[in-house]
Amino acid sequence: MSSAVYLLLVLCCHQRLASGSRALREQPVVGSSLNNTLLMMWRDSNDKCDLVMNLSAKDRCAFVKNTPDCNMEHGFINYLHVTFCLLPPNLTPLTIILCIIWLLCLFLILGLIASKFFCPNLSAISTSLHLTHNVAGVTFLALGNGAPDVFSAIAAFSHPHTAGLAVGALFGAGIFVTTVVAGSIALVKPFAVASRPFLRDVIFYMVAVFWTFIMLYRGTTSLGEILGYLSLYVVYVLTVIISAYIYNRQKNSINSSVRSDAHNPEFHSSDSSDEEVVPSLTAGSIQQEYESESESEYRPLLPYSESTSQILLSSLNPVDNRKWRRKSWSWRVLKVLKTPLEVLLLLCIPVVDPDKEDRNWRRPLNCFHLITAPLVCVLAFQSGIYGVYMIQGQFPLWLLILLLGFFLSAIVFCTTTNDRPPKYHPLFALLGFVVSAVLISAAASEVVSLLHMLGVVLSLSNTVLGLTLLAWGNSIGDCFSDITIARQGYPRMAIAACFGGIIFNMLFGVGIGCLVQMVNTHTGVQFETEGLLTWVLAGSLGLSMVLSFVIVPLSRFHLGRTYGIFLLVFYAIFLLIALLTEFGQIHLV
Repeated sequence: MSSAVYLLLVLCCHQRLASGSRALREQPVVGSSLNNTLLMMWRDSNDKCDLVMNLSAKDRCAFVKNTPDCNMEHGFINYLHVTFCLLPPNLTPLTIILCIIWLLCLFLILGLIASKFFCPNLSAISTSLHLTHNVAGVTFLALGNGAPDVFSAIAAFSHPHTAGLAVGALFGAGIFVTTVVAGSIALVKPFAVASRPFLRDVIFYMVAVFWTFIMLYRGTTSLGEILGYLSLYVVYVLTVIISAYIYNRQKNSINSSVRSDAHNPEFHSSDSSDEEVVPSLTAGSIQQEYESESESEYRPLLPYSESTSQILLSSLNPVDNRKWRRKSWSWRVLKVLKTPLEVLLLLCIPVVDPDKEDRNWRRPLNCFHLITAPLVCVLAFQSGIYGVYMIQGQFPLWLLILLLGFFLSAIVFCTTTNDRPPKYHPLFALLGFVVSAVLISAAASEVVSLLHMLGVVLSLSNTVLGLTLLAWGNSIGDCFSDITIARQGYPRMAIAACFGGIIFNMLFGVGIGCLVQMVNTHTGVQFETEGLLTWVLAGSLGLSMVLSFVIVPLSRFHLGRTYGIFLLVFYAIFLLIALLTEFGQIHLV
């Protein structure tokens, strides 16, 4: 569906561009009067970068260089400069195709870093801090699952002219997850949702959406409001903890009464206890249990000690031979494509696994991480601006970090052994968390810059790009994982992940993004809403949540296939209305 919609967008945009160019050619031009007229138009329109497509091919490069709106401070590549200054105009369609392929690669990088490095290190940190499952789930686990969405929103909100990307992505992902993902779960595995957690999550999300709508309507916000906006998630976390505490006390009292009245068979007919235990399981624990059993079959009978070189080579191999044999050919093809990237990331990001006996301690590789991880942070942070920074104009910062890394690596290598992790090994989880966050932020900045270029070239608004490409790219992994969890027999867990994650993404994506914009501009945040489409997006998300809040209790909290079909149809209608609004077919009178 997304490919067909995107082709429709490209065709409509080319028609719009062709008509705009034809209108310009039909105007009488004497000398450079056209350029002078356009220059005045640029100044009067606050230097909007999307006007570049109304110029001739030879004037576009100068426009891009001299227009502030075309300058993206974040991102390693200036895609607009590459498109209009380095490549010939007749290669623009090929450039768009290559950019879309690169966009898919960036989404793959985001998902890989989040799943293989960011989340495991967050899990290790939460284990080291002895956090309960409820607290870890709504804090560290939510941050791990929503890292691509949050960092993309922060990168987009750092500039007022790309804030529409963040609004479109967060609202678009909210609609996508609460309709397509939730509807697919209901179709795959009809079930009865837990009433109190469902109502709690829906209410908090509706409050977050309404608060965001108010800020967009006013077009501005203040520091106090943003802090209150972020504190809403603190209230949500406290509500989850308190409700879990109350439920556990009630369950313990019921269990004690059952034990005291064991002769009464009526107490053994309760069907709620098994249902409430299910959400404490995870798909990862099921897979982990299976893999631990399979590993025990391949475990050597006699103790075997690997050499340092063997440990280094085995730790850099991302392919599990047992998993490779039982997986499908499509998984193998994708694994082959991801292997070079995984090897590079394994060289840069340490991973601590508290479930293993040695906590994934790999002495040669972890010592090498002390060299590469800080260096990657310096080169990737803020799109590499510190990579060329000179201390007092004489000594490069990256060289100092490299020398310090060599020094620390030598100390750790000489004071540790291959068999036993040191006491400070949990600090490697913190290092892996920082490096993963920096790389995710860098990749998210590239996504925002690339989507901004596609919006300029295709004459698409940032909001429609956010609610389609950015929302789909960030949510497609959650969609497949939640559906898989539902197929395994845990639909309650899957639906809880749908609503719990988007609350965190909305509040932290908008809140932290606004704080970053305040720091950069030293003024209040200004929202540049893109007309009717923004209100269609916000209204559709609010309507979907209100309908779920009404329909689900009326159906006695049973999510069946009829409800799943309704959600999918709702998303299709919303997408159609959004695209018609973008192309001017629906407009205010």
